[in-house]
Amino acid sequence: MVASLAFALPSRPLRSLRMARSVLGVLAFLLSFYSQIPAQLAVSLNGNASFRLRPTNDTLCVHLIRPAGYHCSEHTVQTKDGYLLALQRVSSRAGDINEQRGPPVLLQHGLFMGGDVWFLDSSEQSLGFILADNGFDVWVGNVRGTRWSHGHICLSEKDKDFWDWSWQELALYDLTDMICYINSITNTKIFVVGHSQGTIMSLAAFTQPDIVEMVEAAALLSPISYLEHITAPFVLRMVNMHLDQMILAMGIHQLNFRSDWGVNLMDSICDGHVDCNDLLNTITGKNCCFNNSRVDFYLEYVPHPSSSKNLRHLFQMIRKGTFSKYDYGLFKNLKLYGQPKPPVFDLGHIPKSLPIWMAYGGNDDLADVMDVHHTLKELQSKPELLYLENYGHVDFVLSVNAKKDLFDHMILFFRSWGKSSSF
Repeated sequence: MVASLAFALPSRPLRSLRMARSVLGVLAFLLSFYSQIPAQLAVSLNGNASFRLRPTNDTLCVHLIRPAGYHCSEHTVQTKDGYLLALQRVSSRAGDINEQRGPPVLLQHGLFMGGDVWFLDSSEQSLGFILADNGFDVWVGNVRGTRWSHGHICLSEKDKDFWDWSWQELALYDLTDMICYINSITNTKIFVVGHSQGTIMSLAAFTQPDIVEMVEAAALLSPISYLEHITAPFVLRMVNMHLDQMILAMGIHQLNFRSDWGVNLMDSICDGHVDCNDLLNTITGKNCCFNNSRVDFYLEYVPHPSSSKNLRHLFQMIRKGTFSKYDYGLFKNLKLYGQPKPPVFDLGHIPKSLPIWMAYGGNDDLADVMDVHHTLKELQSKPELLYLENYGHVDFVLSVNAKKDLFDHMILFFRSWGKSSSF
């Protein structure tokens, strides 16, 4: 693993002509498509207002959940910094929706994903449906900027300030305010499930005492707080090219890989430099149980947009090996944080009393085993662990065998800690 990392990241004096050509190719595409970017951004109500009106037939409930026969309602959460997030509440096909609900569980998706990822397979394979069928009161989170979120109280998606956030804000505002909202509706503690970036958000949020006291237990799939040892070739190529800095320098604040410029940007990176015939594996690691026959269907929903600042924050973590707030540079750090380096999210502040369950994989090139162990060393508690040697990063949400391999174990864990609620 160390050898592959060293091979993927050559020292600066030994950069090849191929690397230079790759950078030039990316810059050419950025320049070519820069003038098209405003057209790719959603036009808001009246040209400048905030709330993105969504037709009643274009919601997550309508697209994926109700057609499967499940009860589903749409909710909107306003964050402390003005973003309007969609939450879906899902319950089983069986029984009366007005009867006593089971314990609430919040599902938090990863980077370039939305709440739809928990429902993209059959009702027997998708975690959102499985939890509902097991009596849970399922809540589905959708962070700012994703397809199902509703914009901002005063910012348009055409405004660069709309995209001025990273996973730091997703943790301290989006996830925090969703937990508070669910707690206010259900009047009980909440189970939290996170995948990938959803685990970064969760771990950061759990360092805040007022938030963690509303959480019954947490299940973290492909847990990430450190990214120092990732081996994903496509990601390492972008990190080594400083693509995050180039994108921000070009004034690109929204990352939308469904747009023309996004598609061509990835093509330019793949062209002769990374084998992208199997692009998913070059990003996530080899997935053992991913349903390739459903890729066209998956692509109707993913990838979702994110912010360029978010990508840069993640790349900072890879380069520096830290789990810290966003690094603005010396002077702005001093102004915002009162210190030259960004403050760390101290995992030791997560109380020992919080039950945590973690599932991680041997083929996961993003949540590397070494980084998972680094996280475990810093926690006060000893989480329950499930190691799946053949699982890659996406298997933890889309494996055809996930119910048996993964989700049944998670549900047993939740049942063992669901003392304040009945099933």
